[in-house]
Amino acid sequence: MAGQSLRVMVVDDEAPARQLLREHLAGCPGVELVSECRNGFEAVKAVATERPDLVLLDVQMPKLDGFEVLELLVDSPEARPPAVVFVTAFDEYALKAFEVNACDYLLKPVTAERLAEAVERARRRLAEVPPRAVPEAEALAREAKPESPYLDRVLVRAGEKIHVVLCHRLDYVEAAGDALLLVTAEGKLKKAQRLSHLEARLDPGRFVRIHRSYLLNVDRLARLELYAKDSRVAILRDGSRLPVSRAGYARLRELL
Repeated sequence: MAGQSLRVMVVDDEAPARQLLREHLAGCPGVELVSECRNGFEAVKAVATERPDLVLLDVQMPKLDGFEVLELLVDSPEARPPAVVFVTAFDEYALKAFEVNACDYLLKPVTAERLAEAVERARRRLAEVPPRAVPEAEALAREAKPESPYLDRVLVRAGEKIHVVLCHRLDYVEAAGDALLLVTAEGKLKKAQRLSHLEARLDPGRFVRIHRSYLLNVDRLARLELYAKDSRVAILRDGSRLPVSRAGYARLRELL
């Protein structure tokens, strides 16, 4: 980044907060403000078009919070997502997690001096060769929001579209190579994630691993049928048929 202008994006649902950051950024040398976004949906789309180096990202926003925006940025097909500095009015989050997993963490109201420090920290991070690995956003969210251990929705990015899948609407999840198929009554969505990773984030009282390739919402189970010796099939309410392994059957019995 030496000798280059740092391209910065500001994301905050409150206009006064965006204005304050804009004024402070004007005093930072070698910085170019390329976009301001009012919510997470705007931010994800703007990152793809503006290609910022740094995103000043509010944590508490309606619809998509800062953690979910980060998850979608990490899922982006871009070779390298932007550096992220989280900005929030509340300090009850796990500060250690932010220091380890993000460039910086700023408390509102942000001072010009503190913002300048964060910008320089981001500049150093971006200059690293090779760049530091971007952490899994869900791991960060899990540390920062321990009061909500299980997901209530799953985000899927498909090009410029962002799909929000409510977990209670999931019928089942199927492993598909290095990705997942999230199956609902409306259809299937593909997400780049390991099945074991998503399994760890879903409520074990509702979702059970019935097979190495299938995670079932037990609310959708109609019945189990014996398919062959020690082999069973799960019949869902919509008629779908999923294989059940011996270990999966044991887990189902414990849950039911």
